[in-house]
Amino acid sequence: MIRVVVADDQVIVRTGLSILLGAAKDITVVGEAANGEEAVRLTRSLRPHVVCMDIRMPVMDGITATGAITADDSVHTGVLILTTFDIDDDIFSALEAGAAGFLLKGADEGTLLDAVRSVARGDGTLDQRLTRRILREFGNRRQATPPAPHASRMSQESRTAPDGGPTDPLPAPLTARELDVLHLLAEGRSTAEMAAHLFVEQTTVKYHLAGLLQKTASRDRLQAVLWGFRNGLVELPDR
Repeated sequence: MIRVVVADDQVIVRTGLSILLGAAKDITVVGEAANGEEAVRLTRSLRPHVVCMDIRMPVMDGITATGAITADDSVHTGVLILTTFDIDDDIFSALEAGAAGFLLKGADEGTLLDAVRSVARGDGTLDQRLTRRILREFGNRRQATPPAPHASRMSQESRTAPDGGPTDPLPAPLTARELDVLHLLAEGRSTAEMAAHLFVEQTTVKYHLAGLLQKTASRDRLQAVLWGFRNGLVELPDR
């Protein structure tokens, strides 16, 4: 069962989400929080797989709470941000705080359930209406303060050169296969799709993905993609 904590200061919204999520056979709501401080406390005591977190709450906002949860090495909880506000700054702040996913509250039931399952698996998720704009804005911000020159199809030598490596230090250079996986993640490919594209078994993809996540200190696939954009190793597709 996927254990979930729902954090929202509006009782009706919080209760509605709890009922909706609890009706799924593979999800159970283990706690509800009316503010970010309660969400952090419940996460540390209940160890849920996912916290569905509102952004704007009293006492402690959802972004601060997300940062507190993801910075705590004693818990392994993914944070799915749910908000009615389509605001870029909030999206970036939440992702930078370590959120594993972002959905607008207007998303349908199936999308919400799929998002919770995806975050629980460690895959991460973004509302499809926001993804392209978010990644494009990441690219714009990167160009405003460019790191060392990169291109998404560079040779392995230039990727790992001291004067051309990622701006975020790595414990070891990414392998060619780990870079392939990073590029495919940025295209939104699933594990099965990556395996088919690379002509390898899914277990092999998972092995390289684990290496990618470990080296980039990413909690999930979404954070790895954002790391790639921030460091100029992947680019937003034209379409």
